[in-house]
Amino acid sequence: MTTVVLHTERAEESVVHCGADAWEELSRLFRTRRGFVFTDENVLRLYGDRLRAAAPGVPVWAMPAGEAHKNETTLFALLREVAEAGLRRNDTLVALGGGVVGDVGGLAASLYMRGIACVQIPTTLLAQVDSSVGGKTAVDFCGVKNLVGAFKQPTDVYADPSFFATLPAREIRCGLGEIVKHGALDASLFSLLSENGDRLTDLTFLADIVPRNIAFKAEVVRKDPHERGLRKCLNLGHTTGHAVELSAETLSHGECVLYGILAEAELARRRLPCDGEYLGALKALCRRALAGAEKPALDAAKAARLALLDKKNAREGEIVCTVPVAAGEYRMLSLPFEEYVREFKEIWEELC
Repeated sequence: MTTVVLHTERAEESVVHCGADAWEELSRLFRTRRGFVFTDENVLRLYGDRLRAAAPGVPVWAMPAGEAHKNETTLFALLREVAEAGLRRNDTLVALGGGVVGDVGGLAASLYMRGIACVQIPTTLLAQVDSSVGGKTAVDFCGVKNLVGAFKQPTDVYADPSFFATLPAREIRCGLGEIVKHGALDASLFSLLSENGDRLTDLTFLADIVPRNIAFKAEVVRKDPHERGLRKCLNLGHTTGHAVELSAETLSHGECVLYGILAEAELARRRLPCDGEYLGALKALCRRALAGAEKPALDAAKAARLALLDKKNAREGEIVCTVPVAAGEYRMLSLPFEEYVREFKEIWEELC
């Protein structure tokens, strides 16, 4: 088992245990403290027996699965269940599931009694390499993704690769979106991914590179836990990706990020001094990761308008993107809305 320790400026410590046996760790946790397990209906269907065996007598509540339920209704339903279970300030909320469960559970833990301990057990590839690490928690609100949230570092994250065996191909692609993004920001990881382009869906290969991805993100978060500077690099591909996600409900978050990286790499090529060979290789890697995914019918102008809702935009009427320019290098690119609309329409038709 590999561990990654994340320290923040507030002396908070979050320990990510890569390769852990999640069920043994859950059993060990509840032998010494009281708590509550939050999950979703899909995870409960797949792993309910294992959960009950590992945590007998521990209260469990499952939300309906899916991003559509990542909202204030689910958040307050969870808080009500936690309150009725009688949790106190020294108890622990365990979020067992994918990114939606982790986001809602982490936010609930940050709010309940002004903050109780949270442990994340991410069951998807995406959640293991991204959302479970770094302390961002949120729900979608007023049609805007992650509009209401807080920073809440989990005390521990147990990244168990055995969960990958039950993931459908689409969930693997979803995780690859963030893995490729990390590769675009880290030259050594990019080389590793490019050299193993034919193994991107190999579960053994994925288990091997999860710790590398987590270590990269943890270092970025350690230096900038509240996204005031460096951590903005982790938004690469996400301005356009989120716009596509809001427009094309048939795609997963990670698939949309891959489309976002494709589009924003081309934006960078058109607007900034770039390493053209590197951008070509990055686009090829995105296309390999997207193998089997549909290209949605998309109203590019409508999607571009949705990009205006992105929290990263600093000024009204401008779109801000974190774009790749060379191996391990990125830039912040700000475009007037009309120019972004024109460019995005062309790029979507030509490249994606």
